[in-house]
Amino acid sequence: MTRIKSGPYRRRRHQRLIAHNRGYMGSYNHLFKRANEAFLHAQWYAYNDRRNRKRDLRRLWIVRINAAARMNGTTYSRLISALRKSEVILNRKMLADLAVRDPKAFTKVVETALA
Repeated sequence: MTRIKSGPYRRRRHQRLIAHNRGYMGSYNHLFKRANEAFLHAQWYAYNDRRNRKRDLRRLWIVRINAAARMNGTTYSRLISALRKSEVILNRKMLADLAVRDPKAFTKVVETALA
C-alpha cells in the first residue's frame, strides 16, 4: 500500500483549532502545540465547572432559604425537617425563589410546615 501523507488535512485541523482559540493571550492563539494545550485545559475546566455550578447554586439557595426562614422565626434545618414531615414537596430552588420574589407566600409555606 502507498503511504498517504496528511499535509492539507493536518493544516486544516491545526487552523481550525487555532481559530477556536482566537482571543487567547500570547502564543495560545498562534502556535498549534500551545493552542492545543490551552484548548484541552479549557475543555477540562468547562466540564468541571458545569458540575461546580450546580454545587454553587444549591449553596446559594440554602443561604437564601435560611435567611428567609430566620425572618419567620425558624432555621433552615428545622424548616426542611418540618417540610418533610408535613409532606410539602418543594425543592430548594423553588423555596429560594419564593423567599426572594414572594416573601408572603414563603411565610405561608413556613406556617403550613410548622403547623
